[in-house]
Amino acid sequence: MPEAAPAAVTAIDSHAHVFVRGLPLAPQRRHAPDYDATPADFSALLDAHGVSHALLVQPSFLGTDNRFLLDAIRARPRRLRGVAVVDPEADDLALQALADGGICGIRLNLVGLPIPDFSRPAWQRLFARVRALDWHVELHRDSPALAQAGQPVLDAGCKLVVDHFGRPGALADAGQAWLLAAAAGGRTWVKLSAAYRNWPVPSAPQARAAAERLLRAFGAGRLLWGSDWPHTEHRECVDYTAAQAALADWVPDAAARQRILVDTPARLFKFEQEGDLHAR
Repeated sequence: MPEAAPAAVTAIDSHAHVFVRGLPLAPQRRHAPDYDATPADFSALLDAHGVSHALLVQPSFLGTDNRFLLDAIRARPRRLRGVAVVDPEADDLALQALADGGICGIRLNLVGLPIPDFSRPAWQRLFARVRALDWHVELHRDSPALAQAGQPVLDAGCKLVVDHFGRPGALADAGQAWLLAAAAGGRTWVKLSAAYRNWPVPSAPQARAAAERLLRAFGAGRLLWGSDWPHTEHRECVDYTAAQAALADWVPDAAARQRILVDTPARLFKFEQEGDLHAR
């Protein structure tokens, strides 16, 4: 039985994953978890932490097989949205089926991989379809290559969402300079998430400094927060409670946090289109 949707948006977790052992794995993958991260477990965490809605991101190790992601959204269609991984040759019918299933973007997880030739006709067609569906392109890539991976997405006219602070190696590297400059174009968002993938602890001074720089450049209107649950490969150093608490450390201003947690993701991920959500 699908669960009832919350009456209003109290907070949106803009980056989490669900999976179970035994699902078909992508041939090319960096790791494969030996534990389950079920939709029921995630929903219980949201309830326990006062988070009403969430965006589920297709795990890289499941490749373009988005069936488990779609099943999770189907069970909670008003609470969840999703970001899928798709083949650049995916046709209109396949993409529309994803849209009908609650998908609002595609993910390019390019960590450790060559950057595709986005000038190829297949990629340009895919980006055109993304624009037509009013989706975004989510990019996960280490900072030094952010410009190489991200600029073609913007040049194609798509909305770009950059994962995990832009994965900076240093606050002043060229990739971070490109990211901060991209704020002026108005079509780039950044997730304040998974600081532990960049620095030793979520409350590291580097994380606070990075958040401050991003907030100055983008404003709260184009920043998002995500738990990165279940914190794959980092479960020993963080849990949902710590991931949620980190945002107050990074963004002390309560009004800015409200925009990051509610207003910005509700618009970007189209939660505000639901009749049961509060009007804006």
